[in-house]
Amino acid sequence: MDRLDAKAIKTYKEIILILDQCIDDYLFVMDLDKDIYFISPHAMKRFNIPSYEFSNSLPAHKKFVYEDDLEMLLSDMNKLVSGKKNFHNLQYRWIGKDGIPIWINCRSKSIKDHDGNVKYIIGCINEIGKRQVADNDSGLLGEMSFKNFIYPINEDITQGFILRIDIDDFKNINENFGVKYGDVVLKQVGNCIKKLLTKNQQLYRIVADEFIVMDVVGSKEDARALYNAIRRSITCYVESINYDIYLTISAGILDFRDYPNKSYNSIMQWTEFALNQSKTNGKNTYTIFKQEDYQEFLRKNKLTKELHKAVNQQFKGFEVYFQPIIDMKTEKIHSMEALLRFECDEFGKISPLEFIPLLEESDLIIPVGRWVLDQALKAVSMFSNIKVQINMSYVQVLKTPALNDILNIIKNYKIENNQLVIELTESGFIESNKNFIDFCNGLKKENILLALDDFGTGYSNFHYLYNLKPDYIKIDRTLMKNALSNEYENMLLKHMVDMAHSVGVKICIEGIEEKEELERIMLLKPDYIQGFYYGRPVSLSVFMESYEI
Repeated sequence: MDRLDAKAIKTYKEIILILDQCIDDYLFVMDLDKDIYFISPHAMKRFNIPSYEFSNSLPAHKKFVYEDDLEMLLSDMNKLVSGKKNFHNLQYRWIGKDGIPIWINCRSKSIKDHDGNVKYIIGCINEIGKRQVADNDSGLLGEMSFKNFIYPINEDITQGFILRIDIDDFKNINENFGVKYGDVVLKQVGNCIKKLLTKNQQLYRIVADEFIVMDVVGSKEDARALYNAIRRSITCYVESINYDIYLTISAGILDFRDYPNKSYNSIMQWTEFALNQSKTNGKNTYTIFKQEDYQEFLRKNKLTKELHKAVNQQFKGFEVYFQPIIDMKTEKIHSMEALLRFECDEFGKISPLEFIPLLEESDLIIPVGRWVLDQALKAVSMFSNIKVQINMSYVQVLKTPALNDILNIIKNYKIENNQLVIELTESGFIESNKNFIDFCNGLKKENILLALDDFGTGYSNFHYLYNLKPDYIKIDRTLMKNALSNEYENMLLKHMVDMAHSVGVKICIEGIEEKEELERIMLLKPDYIQGFYYGRPVSLSVFMESYEI
């Protein structure tokens, strides 16, 4: 439909007249050769247009297009007329019969002659307020209006930015002051944003307390500056109402210079992702969208789905490996640490540093943790003279009857309670939590041993040592390496070991990989050593073949 003759245009006008009473939208055709604009006649009842057919078409728009929108409209239409673009899709305002601006969405397409010159522009105008794409309370355009601008992809969007703004904890305002007051706050925030915008920027209100600023020329630096200006403006508003409410905003920024001509769905997904990153990072800040961060986010989602699938398929892909822990007095195996591994078809082998946090975030660590307990205690039941050390997640301790689970599995495999050592990573726990305290006291009562893992990485090491009275402290490789390379840290670690020994706590140093490391670290007199020097984590069958126990 890129080329139509005069006869076809005449037929099109006749169709417009026939449909005039059948549709709410306004169909139009602009004849560039004759400079005539023809629109559905019922538009005269709604808008301040001179007639449903008038000459001097583009200049005549000055009479019924809202003044603030005229330059934007003429600029876009001139690109269409000149052939620089083929499609026009714009939201702006026409003046109604009563003189009040009315939001419309205009979509049109250029029709060319055989020489490639634009002869006609045909299209459709609709009132976006009637489709609830404008917010009547705030006077702002809504999400559907934004969607109409973006979709289909606007070929001109190769510069500019989107600033997506959300009011932090807005539900607290509604809950504490009521919905009506919340509506007032929304309107005031909209005003704080609107007064800072330039002629190249348009504000939309989308989901309840979210706003989008669409800029067609700026950069992410401009978006950053605008965000900071809006934040200052909102602070002034809060001051003006004597701090009756606490109000901050978070934002996500998408720069079209980096990601041009993207679809509506991509734009909404990416800006929501950037906005959520701001929320995750403590709120009251902004995040600029980066594709690499988004790809990492998608990978986490896919991997979490794989973990769900594995759990539902009887823990397919999970395996418990075991690493020896050596008693340095006898140089024999004192215990073995149970270490979880995971592999799937899509991702192959996944590092525990990647998948264990996902298990914790999704609460899958609860069923997986029980499964690890079962597998590890089943393994240690094959030996009578060694222990097994198992990491326990804070999620298991705080959200499940973890001690009961442990006791039931111990009973099932008929092992001694003191063959089990529960490892807790100090940075993951808050010792003042009642569930945590009850759990640790329960371990002591049941003669189950307790180890503090990665000791020295948290903020209150000796406080934990005093309150929890662990049986073992495990020093991680980072602290060990620092102690071997720095005299000051070596002295600190030595005093830590001496202090632990003075209160009956035994020390295990992890991460020993070389003989030189072992010889030097033995000067500190640790009780146990764990690391690649004595053995890597392996499956139970390989463990049994490799070590005499």
